[in-house]
Amino acid sequence: MIEIYNKPGINLPQTELEKLHQEILEIAKECLEDIPDYQCLSGKRSEYDRLIIAVSRDETNRMNGFCSSYILDADKEGKILHLGLTCVSPRSRGLGLTHKLTSKVITTYLLRYSLFRPAWISNVACVLSSLGNVAMHFEDVYPSPFMKLPTEHHIRIAKFIDQNFRHELYINQNATFSPDKFVFEKSVTGTMFEKNKEDTHYYHRDVELNNFYKEMINFTNGDEVLQIGKISLFSYPKYILKTWKRKITDTKARKMPTGPMEEAFYPNIENSQF
Repeated sequence: MIEIYNKPGINLPQTELEKLHQEILEIAKECLEDIPDYQCLSGKRSEYDRLIIAVSRDETNRMNGFCSSYILDADKEGKILHLGLTCVSPRSRGLGLTHKLTSKVITTYLLRYSLFRPAWISNVACVLSSLGNVAMHFEDVYPSPFMKLPTEHHIRIAKFIDQNFRHELYINQNATFSPDKFVFEKSVTGTMFEKNKEDTHYYHRDVELNNFYKEMINFTNGDEVLQIGKISLFSYPKYILKTWKRKITDTKARKMPTGPMEEAFYPNIENSQF
């Protein structure tokens, strides 16, 4: 069963919000060595005011995973859905919850906030599987192998995120943003989200996508790539179909086991593992 919480900081009584936060923390503790003070993990109502959270529960009503995404207000550029943070309990991996939870969040956002026009999305990651999947499944994603140059909209959104939303994306305040490459240098240095270049658990299935993003990231430096793209109700069925076909292919092929983060939509987790 999947439940959706749309801006629960506005809509939930304090006792229910605290209960939701505790359940989320229990799942996060199964996925992360340390619990960062941001996003839904902070427990702050002001943070929950801007979140869409999809929660999966088992037959006993016990939470076994969540996807929490920010609704960011980028002023003249409008709203942006930041793909955010996804965690799935190790006991529930292999059930396809990552895509189910993320799909629920995206569908809810499109229906409520961007019904008749494409919605901007953002993703920040050093996880190659996350970067690759966002490049494959969303539209007009920059940087990606499919879009060589950013539009003015991409550039303005990237600069606005750099200047206003570092906390929401868990980016070090002393990180340097490269507007030419859309890379945050030293973004996750010394944090639980920093990755080793040689750890293939976080690689994408597509070697060319891995190589494209590896050339952009200095893993030793703690760099991350900022992706800006779009999604709409017209293109979303294509994403669902791709996901469904890939699930069938993966089941038949018995894909190589991934690491403990295989079910994160980005997610740096945040930074979405997808």
